[in-house]
Amino acid sequence: MRQILAALLGATMMVAAPVTAAPRVGSADATLRRLYTDEYGWRQQQMAADEDSRREARAHLPDVGPAAQAARLRRWEETATRLRAIRPTDLSPAEQVNDAVYRQQIDALLNEQRFRDYEKPLTADTSFWGDVAASARDPLANEKEYRAYLSMLSELPRYFDQQIANMRAGLRRGFTPPRVTLAGRDIGVAQVVEARSIADNPFYAPFATMPRQIPAATQAELRRAGEAAIRDSVLPAHRRLLAFLREDYIPGARTALAAYDLPDGKAYYQSKIAEYTTLAQTPEQVHAIGLAEVAKIRARMLQVMAQVKFQGDLPAFLTFLRTDPRFYATTPQQLLDRAAWIAKTFDGKAAQYFGRLPRSRFAIKPVPADVAPFYTAGRGGPGVYLVNTYDLPARSLYAMPALTLHESAPGHAFQMPLAAENKDLPPFRRDTYLSVYGEGWALYCETLGEEMGMYETPYDLFGMLSYQAWRASRLVVDTGIHAMGWSRERAQAYLRDNTALSDHEVTTEVDRYIAWPGQALSYYTGQLAIQRARARAEQALGPKFNVKAFHDAVLALGSVPVSEIDRRVDQLIRDGGRGPYPDEE
Repeated sequence: MRQILAALLGATMMVAAPVTAAPRVGSADATLRRLYTDEYGWRQQQMAADEDSRREARAHLPDVGPAAQAARLRRWEETATRLRAIRPTDLSPAEQVNDAVYRQQIDALLNEQRFRDYEKPLTADTSFWGDVAASARDPLANEKEYRAYLSMLSELPRYFDQQIANMRAGLRRGFTPPRVTLAGRDIGVAQVVEARSIADNPFYAPFATMPRQIPAATQAELRRAGEAAIRDSVLPAHRRLLAFLREDYIPGARTALAAYDLPDGKAYYQSKIAEYTTLAQTPEQVHAIGLAEVAKIRARMLQVMAQVKFQGDLPAFLTFLRTDPRFYATTPQQLLDRAAWIAKTFDGKAAQYFGRLPRSRFAIKPVPADVAPFYTAGRGGPGVYLVNTYDLPARSLYAMPALTLHESAPGHAFQMPLAAENKDLPPFRRDTYLSVYGEGWALYCETLGEEMGMYETPYDLFGMLSYQAWRASRLVVDTGIHAMGWSRERAQAYLRDNTALSDHEVTTEVDRYIAWPGQALSYYTGQLAIQRARARAEQALGPKFNVKAFHDAVLALGSVPVSEIDRRVDQLIRDGGRGPYPDEE
């Protein structure tokens, strides 16, 4: 799934309250609520302008300069000190959950500041300039939103210059993505700089067609202001960035692949394992889990091969799947249509498996052309399911059911809106995203597709198993690259041998893991946690187990660490299988 990190930004200070003796339950609850309410409100004020930001917040880009970064570090250090003064046993049950979620957030934010992650503000397929460019693709509804957009454009020179300064600092100390993952990644910047005219510039897109309710004279004024902002702010900022990327950053980026080779690399990678799995695991433990899970999935793959009566071994079957034209769309629209059909098929089954459905809907759109060559097969979230229509021979139709369940409903475009709509959660739990939960849930939804009858052919089922093997392989490949000295070629070979991913996808995926240490560990770790919790509930409840109540209970949590999934399912068992919405049982 795409990187949802902007809501975790902040840039001011708060004076820490003196540490006092442990308070009584009511007082401890109030102390914790004040702490997370104040800090999260401060975080929201500094929210970056990306596709997940509130439109009214997009008038400004965050301050990412040295003073702001130092202020963040102090703020989160003070927050961590105040959290240590609160004993979880002094909290009510509801606030104990909030406490566990909040501590994980602060630990991750604090580690990011201490290791100076802001000096590496890009991965193989995401970047700060890409996040800003996304705002130009989002329709604007009224004059106020256009004014906010213009304000944001005026801040691009300052924002880009701050990011360049941070990247220079990272470059000096060898804290960059590996050079091999950066080749061609400047294309989005180049498209802005090399546009034939201002009217062809991607940032002018909102002005090309404007809402009819805006008076004609105001539209003309806004267009003139847009042209000036692109000429005076957008183009100069992108020119400086493009020159820096091509002349300094990409040529000077490190050649080593491993996170262990970064400054204080072992501690850095261990912090990423903790951030993305919420568990105290070593790279060796994660690697071993991955090897065991890949072996289990491979056994099921062989069963499907026997079902379709394929004559040959698994490598031959994978070659067959990668090369037979019947498994591939011939036009981008055909791929988009297939995704839409699968999504609507799930709609007809949703009420059998979920008691509470989100109110919001989502669109299905192609991945933007400037990032599509490096992007995953698809990504989803509130309001959108992006399908990559670049290089159609790399996008198998048999994998579309699993991809769609993961990225749209009941995966990301289902789970995140449900969390955002849940007014029983404090804002810091409604609005933020924890990868082990969100990605684990979406991966669980792929396996749920088998139970729901979404895989209509053995090849569809194999597509799901291949995707499962892909995520289990991430446990092996990520730790192999970053802690065990694996080469890029060895990682690619492992994915190629154990999944049906195309060669193009194998290349882009491995580069993503190389450039984004630890994130790939979240998917299968989270799925295993949800599956273990469900198995425990089924065994304990027997005939009282209700799959809708189980799903509602897990989804009502928002994004939480693995431990809180277990805690909630323990409560579900104690409640005799009753879910969080009794009126919907």
